[in-house]
Amino acid sequence: MTGFNDSFGPGAGAPSPFGSGSGSGGAGLSRPPRRRGRVALIAIITSVALLLGLGGAGFWAFTSGPLAGVFAAPDDFEGPGHGEVLFTIKDGEIGDEIATNLVAAGVIKSFDPFYALLLDADPQVVFVPGVFKLKLEMSAQGALDALQDPANMVTVTVVIPEGERMTNVLEEISTQAEIPLADVQSAAADFGSYGLPPEATSLEGFLFPATYDFSPGLTAHEILQAMVDRCLEALDAAGVTPEDRYRVIVFASLVQKESGLKDDFYKVARVFQNRLDQGWNMESDATVAYGTGATNRVETTSAERADEGNPYNTYVHPGLPVGPISNPGDLAIDAVLHPADGPWMFFVTWNLDTGETIFSETADEHAAAVDQWIAWMDEHPEYG
Repeated sequence: MTGFNDSFGPGAGAPSPFGSGSGSGGAGLSRPPRRRGRVALIAIITSVALLLGLGGAGFWAFTSGPLAGVFAAPDDFEGPGHGEVLFTIKDGEIGDEIATNLVAAGVIKSFDPFYALLLDADPQVVFVPGVFKLKLEMSAQGALDALQDPANMVTVTVVIPEGERMTNVLEEISTQAEIPLADVQSAAADFGSYGLPPEATSLEGFLFPATYDFSPGLTAHEILQAMVDRCLEALDAAGVTPEDRYRVIVFASLVQKESGLKDDFYKVARVFQNRLDQGWNMESDATVAYGTGATNRVETTSAERADEGNPYNTYVHPGLPVGPISNPGDLAIDAVLHPADGPWMFFVTWNLDTGETIFSETADEHAAAVDQWIAWMDEHPEYG
């Protein structure tokens, strides 16, 4: 290991620092190795005594003069350091690699003091991969302490809300990770490289909503892969088999967009499941809006609901929509797997401020609920 050697003296075949025991002048003179070493030691002691006797001049020779390097302290910086440097610990790197990289980055002065701290540490030091904000010319102890402090880790935070569309997720990644949007979109277009179900035709639905802390410098593909992996983990945790992943995500994306209050997720899931069981069309405005791209509205027009050219139009096309319409979270997934018990076939969110929703069993009951929603909308034209 660099800087550490089990041989602290001339042993196991190593040459003596004081010579081989034979004169180098060719005159045939020789002295026993022990005597020569003793003479050298006496000479050093005599010199030290002489310098000490010289008082201030001797002190200068040890601390600042020609002997300072011989008797210097460990090769280490003092103080907290200065400036700023971003230092990366890669996954799998061990102590000697980290020490070497710290020297190369100008953070510490030499390998030995830092590595000695690692050898003496009890318990053993564990390094977390990531990017850390350090200083130049830090002491070995200061650098080690800084690498163990989570506050010094630099992260790129990307927040994905439940129900967000893929296009908005890509824009958020671009903004927060400072990656050109075109690069993020290009990475997303390569959807076949992320381990999605075979039915998937895009990343839509599989960019799991969560708060992500990424290391700076990750590629768009790496960031997107982390979101997909998180989605697959959520599906596995919910007990969804790989064969059923796509159907659950499509269904959950619909429930996510159509639900308001937490408890309503399970009722909304029941309404759509009842419609599927009865052979009814889903008739979701959220799917129609997704197909038109106008997802900022809470209602659709009669022309849009009659448009057979919109593959996401569940007013005219039976069954679930052809693909996910949002990126659902754990609650929507759980609601699809465990819908509430009930006979409801209709629902309408009549108060858009509170999210209150009326669930109905018959068409007449639903018509009355729609009238209540229309009256509320008339009083709140800002939602029109």
